[in-house]
Amino acid sequence: MNILDKIIADKHKELVLKKLVVPVSQLESSALFEKTTVSLADALRKSKSGIIAEHKRRSPSKSVINQSLNVEDVAKGYENAGVSGMSVLTDGKYFGGSLDDLLYARAAVKMPILRKEFIIDEYQLLEAKAHGADVILLIAAVLEREQIKQLSEFAKNLGLDVLLEVHNQEELEKSIMPSLDMLGVNNRNLKTFEVSTQTSKDLSTKIPDDFVKVSESGISSVEAIKDLKQYGYEGFLIGENFMKTDNPGKSAKEFIDELL
Repeated sequence: MNILDKIIADKHKELVLKKLVVPVSQLESSALFEKTTVSLADALRKSKSGIIAEHKRRSPSKSVINQSLNVEDVAKGYENAGVSGMSVLTDGKYFGGSLDDLLYARAAVKMPILRKEFIIDEYQLLEAKAHGADVILLIAAVLEREQIKQLSEFAKNLGLDVLLEVHNQEELEKSIMPSLDMLGVNNRNLKTFEVSTQTSKDLSTKIPDDFVKVSESGISSVEAIKDLKQYGYEGFLIGENFMKTDNPGKSAKEFIDELL
C-alpha cells in the first residue's frame, strides 16, 4: 500500500462515523450552504500570477511544516499578497487540518478557497459547500472514471469548481470530461515522493485547452513558474514554500512581487 491507499482506507472509516453524527440535512441547512461561490478557474484565467497558496501544517513526506499559525491570519496574508486563491487542507490524521480551518479561512477572506481533501463520496462535497469552499479537488489516482463523473457533476450542481489532479498520462486519459474546470498535474511521484516539474511539462500538450492547467507540488522558484507558463499553465499550487516561513503571507507577497 502506498500512502494514498492508506489515507483512502482511513477516509472510508471516517465517513462512516461522520454520517452517523452529522446528517446531510444538517449540512444543507448551514448558513454557508446558500452562499454564491467564487470561481477559481475564472480567477486563474484573469490572474497575472496564478498562485494558489496553501495552508498546510504537516504532511506524510515532511512531518511538521508549521503548526504555530492561525489559519485566518495565513488566509488574510495570502489575500493581501494578491494570490488567486487559497487551498486549505482539511485532512486531520495525515496533514493536521480540519473543516474548521476551512470555516475560519472563509470567514477571513473573499478569494476562492479550495477544500484540499481526499474525496471519495458526495457527502464530502456537501461538507465542502457547508463550510464555505468554492472549489473541490478530485484525485484521479483514487477514483474510477465513473466516480470522477458522478462526483464532478454533483459538485457542479452545488456551484463548486472542480480541480482534477493527475500524476501521469494514464490518469489524465481516463479523466477528461466536461464537468471539470481545471486539470492539475501533481509533480510528486506517489511511489517515491520525488518531485519534478518535468511531469507537468510532459503532460501539458495532452490537456485540452478548455481546461485551466494547474501545476502542483515542488514549485519553489519564480523561474519554475515562468518556465511552466510557456507550457500553457495558468495555475500554480504552492504550499510548503510559503508555510515553512514564519509569515506565509509576507513570503507569498515577496514571491509574487518578484514574479511580476
